[in-house]
Amino acid sequence: MAKRERVVRMSVEQPLWRALTAYRVGTMVYAVLIFVFARNDYERPWVAIAFLAVMCVWTLATLPKVANAASCTKRFLIADLTVALTGILLTPLADQHAQSVDGPTLPTIWTAGAVLAYAIKGGWRWAGFASSLVAVANIIERAHPSRDTLHNVLLVWVASIAIGYVVEVARASERTLARALEIEAATRERERLARDIHDSVLQVLAMVQRRGTALGGEAAELGRMAGEQEIALRTLVAGGLNRPSLVSEDESEGAVVRFVEEPDDDAPVDLRALLVPRAGAKVTLSDPGAPVLLPQAAGRELAAAVGAALDNVRVHAGEDARAWILVEDWPDEVIVTVRDDGPGIPEGRLAQAEGEGRMGVALSIRGRLRDLGGTAELISVPGQGTEVELKVPRGTRPTDARGKAGTR
Repeated sequence: MAKRERVVRMSVEQPLWRALTAYRVGTMVYAVLIFVFARNDYERPWVAIAFLAVMCVWTLATLPKVANAASCTKRFLIADLTVALTGILLTPLADQHAQSVDGPTLPTIWTAGAVLAYAIKGGWRWAGFASSLVAVANIIERAHPSRDTLHNVLLVWVASIAIGYVVEVARASERTLARALEIEAATRERERLARDIHDSVLQVLAMVQRRGTALGGEAAELGRMAGEQEIALRTLVAGGLNRPSLVSEDESEGAVVRFVEEPDDDAPVDLRALLVPRAGAKVTLSDPGAPVLLPQAAGRELAAAVGAALDNVRVHAGEDARAWILVEDWPDEVIVTVRDDGPGIPEGRLAQAEGEGRMGVALSIRGRLRDLGGTAELISVPGQGTEVELKVPRGTRPTDARGKAGTR
């Protein structure tokens, strides 16, 4: 079934930009209100009015600049900080009395917005640079800085550097998460390819080896070569699953990339219809009287896992072994049990098979169920047969819905 891949991009720092936008507008209104209520105290109110008008126009006109990291350019940051510093230095000209009473500057706390923009854009180093310039401007504006002035300067300096450091940590975490998600997606794709190889090429090579050995002569040599290629291919598949992938990192705006695969057709399918072909003279199918509906991808994967379990019965339990398939339809999950009357699996055999590169149970059964969000439990007692219980929760969408039946 054809699939398409959708990329979802998110950034944990985006809420910081939205908060900064709101902060700039709010502090702009606050600075205007401070002037309105204290306008009679200004010696030259026209200086304050002129600056506040420029500050308001600048704030509203540059709102798109603080929407995200890409829009917030270095040129804007320099201009924005210049406006803030100009407002601080113009305060004595508008109200010389402010120097002696330690009153607010013309931009008041609007200045912190310019410093925060540096912190979010460039981290703690940029924040330290901007807050240091603001500190110098405040000391010059006060002429004789008081304890409160030094306290406020230190507070802005520490707070901005702390925010810048948090932003840097968040970006590093995003890059780590993006890399982990890409590695997971690549690993699942390799597992899907390994299942396809196991269910097709390795099956054919194993059959050629067995038939060639049985026929003898030149066919035996052909079987020997097929056996060697089977071992080499199994080793390659097993090694590829355990090898970490090399993936690129997308560092733009701390973006996190998640791969979401969407089936083209989510119409439900009756699991019974998919399992009926598996029934026969030696395989008994027991199912509910009503349809067992699952998404098509999930139904096909579950049916393929059942086929893998039946292949195991045919290959390992002998030609005369019988098998039973029981389908249980529960409100929150679907359970399919495959049981046989074969000799069972010796203890440690599955671990040994995986060590030899035989991934039938690991990939064709457990791998499929894991991708469906379900589980596969195998119970085997030597001399009493084997039982495989497959559980799939309702409403699942598999990470990978391709593959055929295989053997362990």
